[in-house]
Amino acid sequence: MEPFSFIHRNGQELEAGLGHIKRSPLDNGTLNMIVARPAVDEREVLGEAWLDLVDGLLGDTWRTRGNTSRPDRSADPEAQLTVMNSRVAALVAGTPDHGGLAGDQLYFDFDLSVRHLPAGSRLQIGEAVIEITAKLHRGCAKFAARFGNEALRFVNTGEGLVLNLRGRNAKVVRPGAIKRGDPVRRITPPH
Repeated sequence: MEPFSFIHRNGQELEAGLGHIKRSPLDNGTLNMIVARPAVDEREVLGEAWLDLVDGLLGDTWRTRGNTSRPDRSADPEAQLTVMNSRVAALVAGTPDHGGLAGDQLYFDFDLSVRHLPAGSRLQIGEAVIEITAKLHRGCAKFAARFGNEALRFVNTGEGLVLNLRGRNAKVVRPGAIKRGDPVRRITPPH
């Protein structure tokens, strides 16, 4: 059973929040939430965590779950972490206290658009550094079930795609400790 029940926002309500999302920081963001997924459809909101080169977010099941789209069903190293803009997550859920139900591990107050963060961009969070990968991150049936079909369309089409409203895939390139409230800084310029 999922810990939250959300009212599905309509397209007008979602569009009304777009301006606030577009004002997300470009250079000095914040890590607002860390979420481990200890099992399918389970979430554990953490105050601090360790990002590991091999296992990603320690306590998360990314590596052991694997990926059904890979021939050997192993975990995809290009999707070791998923990050989402915390303003988007709060908008689609209707509350900043969404518990990470969107399914991502890291929620940033930071611009995740393609223009601002092309694949290969690196971000420092606490002691760790992550790299944005080229692998696309899109909303799915679970996202629609939790937040509604309008929310799925909002993040997966038009401006939602350009701004990466559903989020980005990333991998750890320098392990280290992270904690809620840590600054998020781009350490490589856009291409």
